[in-house]
Amino acid sequence: MKITDIHITPIAIADPPLLNAAGLHAPFALRIIVELVTDSGLSGWGEVPGSEGTRQALEQFRDHVVGKDPFQLNAIFAALTESATGEARGTAPWDQRQTVHVQSAIEVACYDLMGKAIGRPVVDLLGGKARDRVPFAAYLFYKYEGAGGDFGLGLDESATGWPAARQQAALDAEGIVAQAKAMVDHYGFKSIKLKGGVFEPAVEVESMIALQEAFGKDVPLRLDPNALWKVDTAIEYGKKLEGVLEYYEDPVRGQENMAAVAKAVDIPLATNMCTTSFADLPGSVQWQSEAIILSDHHFWGGFRASLELARFCRTFGRGLSMHSNSHLGISLAAMVHMAAAVPNLTYDLDTHYPWQDGDIEIVSNPLQFVDGTIAVSDAPGLGVEIDREKLAELHEKYIACGLTERNDEIEMQKVQPGWTFQPTRW
Repeated sequence: MKITDIHITPIAIADPPLLNAAGLHAPFALRIIVELVTDSGLSGWGEVPGSEGTRQALEQFRDHVVGKDPFQLNAIFAALTESATGEARGTAPWDQRQTVHVQSAIEVACYDLMGKAIGRPVVDLLGGKARDRVPFAAYLFYKYEGAGGDFGLGLDESATGWPAARQQAALDAEGIVAQAKAMVDHYGFKSIKLKGGVFEPAVEVESMIALQEAFGKDVPLRLDPNALWKVDTAIEYGKKLEGVLEYYEDPVRGQENMAAVAKAVDIPLATNMCTTSFADLPGSVQWQSEAIILSDHHFWGGFRASLELARFCRTFGRGLSMHSNSHLGISLAAMVHMAAAVPNLTYDLDTHYPWQDGDIEIVSNPLQFVDGTIAVSDAPGLGVEIDREKLAELHEKYIACGLTERNDEIEMQKVQPGWTFQPTRW
């Protein structure tokens, strides 16, 4: 089996006006869908965060993919390594490195092809199932009113339950609790995370305490200030959250600062910002900067890299879970296969999917949450079927929306003129 072509399709998906440390989500989130076509008539699919830079990087890698056997990942990745340049993660809360995105998109699509070629699910190619269902957590955001999508942000006044909560404002503890109740009722999630770094720490701590009062002490809670707090601030408010949080995600920036907070606060620290590459792992051991690493196959370079990270976590006593970003069903399916294959997955996974759910989905057989979990598919490959008409429709939305990069600062300035992102704010 040989790869004969690669199709790279940037798309735009509806995204509500969610607040975060970097500003405000635009009405559309960008993704790139990669299709590898083979001489046997099979197609393999991958999905990664979208940007013009990533699209160009994928295009430049075209000649290294076409003509290759998808089973020969070492040869494919050797060619990528030769052409890659060193990239820093940057200060944005999301990871902007393009090389790992290219690796992930190509590798996931190759695994999809391999599974289809031999009639086995991707999880079997990764070592087999360590679990039959994968648990996810509710992912809450402070947000303005609006549902995302076509620029009017029109509201459905007849909506109830989660569809109504998805478009309602949530700017304080009361709004966050209402959002959580609607999401948990709809999807059955058993743990809850709040994206912080938006308001002064006291406001966000109040929201976490209100969540515990609403859901009880048996529901695990997490807070992610996106590294926006100073060390003293993180320690002060971390002490107020002892007995409230399951884990405290990236309250401060950098491994040394994380280690200082970890020593002072009796809550496990988790990271998706200070330990984000294999080059960071020696520092993780040296500083003991976190207790939990939030993996992400998009940002670590694919499935095999994620399995290597899981082995590191097992060896050095780290807990392990998975980070999320705005995504559709290809990424969700890949997360499920990856999580199912990792024996030492110790915490429920993040997912943004409820924020995109109900809009156009390019997967014609969307994965279903039952009691906060998704069953691991036994179908060949990733187990998802692509609706090409909907893929084309979302590509047209990408062209029409005019966005080519994510920039939450610009979006925030439309609401608060003069607002600027600050790597450390409080």
